[in-house]
Amino acid sequence: MSKIIPLISSGIAGPIGVLHLPRLWQKVSLDKAGKLHDDYPAIGAGYDQMVLDGIGIDKEAFNSFMDSKPTYPQLEKWILDQKGGSLDAAGIQALNDSIVGYNHDDDTRKGILDGAGIEDNGSILDAINLNNLEDWSDFHAQEIA
Repeated sequence: MSKIIPLISSGIAGPIGVLHLPRLWQKVSLDKAGKLHDDYPAIGAGYDQMVLDGIGIDKEAFNSFMDSKPTYPQLEKWILDQKGGSLDAAGIQALNDSIVGYNHDDDTRKGILDGAGIEDNGSILDAINLNNLEDWSDFHAQEIA
């Protein structure tokens, strides 16, 4: 069985409104099952850590909770329980703005676009769309081509 490339976009939020959290849940869930593609970290230093820091959840506590293999709604409930029942709306907005506003460096952008067969004309700068293109290209190369 091939390992799975996560295809939930960082631009997706669940009911509590945190961008990237569904993708983080999917990656860690796949990792706990031994199914995460080797090119993808379960909890990386980029968006993954930004989300954990932004919602005030310790990486090790998060990782330990994920050992229980929760559904996505169970994860959100656990997060809210850790935070006294709610998250700071302004803090979540700032986190989401930082995710949406993050751009890869020029070399990373060019590498992703080259891999996707797209000319780098400066029209795609944001990391969310670039990461989507990279995921889709990797998925296609692994599963379809």
